[in-house]
Amino acid sequence: MTDNNEPTRKISFLHRIRNYFLTGLVVASPIGITLYIGWWFIDFVDRNIKPLIPNTYNPETYLPFPIPGLGLVGVVLFLIILGALTANLFGRALIRFGERIVDRMPVIRSVYGTLKQIFETVVAQDSKSFSDVVIVEYPRPGIWAIAFVSGTNKSEIQDKLEGEMINLFLPTTPNPTSGFLLFVPKKDLIYLDMSTDEAAKYVISAGLVNPETLPQKNKRKKSD
Repeated sequence: MTDNNEPTRKISFLHRIRNYFLTGLVVASPIGITLYIGWWFIDFVDRNIKPLIPNTYNPETYLPFPIPGLGLVGVVLFLIILGALTANLFGRALIRFGERIVDRMPVIRSVYGTLKQIFETVVAQDSKSFSDVVIVEYPRPGIWAIAFVSGTNKSEIQDKLEGEMINLFLPTTPNPTSGFLLFVPKKDLIYLDMSTDEAAKYVISAGLVNPETLPQKNKRKKSD
């Protein structure tokens, strides 16, 4: 009897160790990767910004040890000062003068104009871009994909097509920063109650991380 139970206890012990290892891996990996990315970003900014700081204003000149994040602090201060300067009349006039110069450059003006519009849309406090999550039939009827509403179409595309057209960003898995721009009739979209954060986790994890349970009665098809 004792001999028959020993293999069972051994297998059970090894199985328990395996579960502990996988649990520790699941807990430690996101923390470790997040810390690594954060440290890499701080180090990248420091290596490129610290050389630009005059020795007189660099605290490391007077200290026997380096200060991690000093370059990042310098960037934040620079952006604050830049924002304060452009908020007054002189700063706005200077910006308009610079933009008139950029407008004379055929390729540069397109890149600058597009990037400026994107950042203004993202940073604007009253912007509702990507505030709605929908599912849309893609790439063919019967197959559904998660997409983010980026706005109502007000371009020539709306004039050429029937019904209210919605601009959608359909992200790819596991990298949601790449994707497709779709123009879809609003009546063909099903709006979801999940937040953009929950939808992003769903996309990044390829469906492994399910969003929290939401009330089904509010999930509706917005056709008007």
